Amino acid sequence: MKHGEIRWYIFKYPDKKRPVLILTRTSIIDYLSELSIAPITSTIREIPSEVYLTTNDGLPKDCAVNLDHVQTVSKEKIGALITTLSKTKIEKVKEALLFAFDF
Repeated sequence: MKHGEIRWYIFKYPDKKRPVLILTRTSIIDYLSELSIAPITSTIREIPSEVYLTTNDGLPKDCAVNLDHVQTVSKEKIGALITTLSKTKIEKVKEALLFAFDF
């Protein structure tokens, strides 16, 4: 697992299996049992705390990384790799994360 990867994760009921973006820096992942992630949703609100993604980014359909709902989850529950975000999209994630946390 690496920072910037999008992988599957099964959230507790009533939520479902959905893609998540790994936010934790790669250099520490091997030492942690939990990672910080941002869920990806098909509900696109077009707000500054979201990053819009399309099939060109390697996702099955248009969606958004939601930086208002960053969570720390068990690394063991993180599933298969879907895609890895480009550097350009990672920069947009940084901007959205700063906005979401009001920095």
